Amino acid sequence: MKRSIRSSLSRSLKTVTLAVALLLPFAAPEKASAGAALWQETNLQYLWGDNFRIAPTGEKDNNQATITIEHADAWKYGDNFLFVDITNPTEDDISLYGEISPRLSLGKITGLDLSAPLIKDVLLAGTLEVGTYPSGGGFHNYLYGMGLSLNLPKFNFADLNLYVRNSMDKEGVTYQVTPAWQVPFNIGKANFVCEGFIDIAGSEGNSAFNIDAQPRLLLDAGKFWGSPGNLFVGTEFIYWRNKYGFSGINEYAPQVMVKWVL
Repeated sequence: MKRSIRSSLSRSLKTVTLAVALLLPFAAPEKASAGAALWQETNLQYLWGDNFRIAPTGEKDNNQATITIEHADAWKYGDNFLFVDITNPTEDDISLYGEISPRLSLGKITGLDLSAPLIKDVLLAGTLEVGTYPSGGGFHNYLYGMGLSLNLPKFNFADLNLYVRNSMDKEGVTYQVTPAWQVPFNIGKANFVCEGFIDIAGSEGNSAFNIDAQPRLLLDAGKFWGSPGNLFVGTEFIYWRNKYGFSGINEYAPQVMVKWVL
């Protein structure tokens, strides 16, 4: 085995171990944290796809694999969402990206009923984005604003967050609008779920207006051997207009996806 490959594998193992160690406490059984969490879910994902683009050149990238560790929970006064992406975990161009997104319910904190038609609650919302580049170095961005928990029929959840976006490596600030959703449906005896998010961000400094959409269509494969809701298989599609804010770099990348709910 070449030294560069051995080094890459070693770094990948350390990265995965660190990410799992950081998120493992959130995967504790419900009974262990019943006093704090109203509900929680932690899952592990594997994605593989083609047709990615390299920014800022726009050249076609090689096949790309991603391991994602994702957690969501709700507590008395709000909810939390966080994830870590480990991209190309067995290659030399490994990179990390993660987000932490807490929200505080204004209705629950104040005791006021802030519901309205199609709106369950109004929340204070924030996000910290942290990433590394394959060539070295990293970045972090701050987002803060308001969130809406929507009341849409048949949806497990539907959220709309409206942010002020402040990228620390760019001048000025801009806006970001982020809807996220999950809706289950059946076709015959097969259970499916459509979920995902869309980030719509304005121009900031030398960064162009960009849209990053990642919808998923997943089949509940676990149902077929008596364990529904634990193993999903399907696809995630990435549409990224002006990738990383580079004008004219547009990405259309379908991926095979496996999702294991811990």
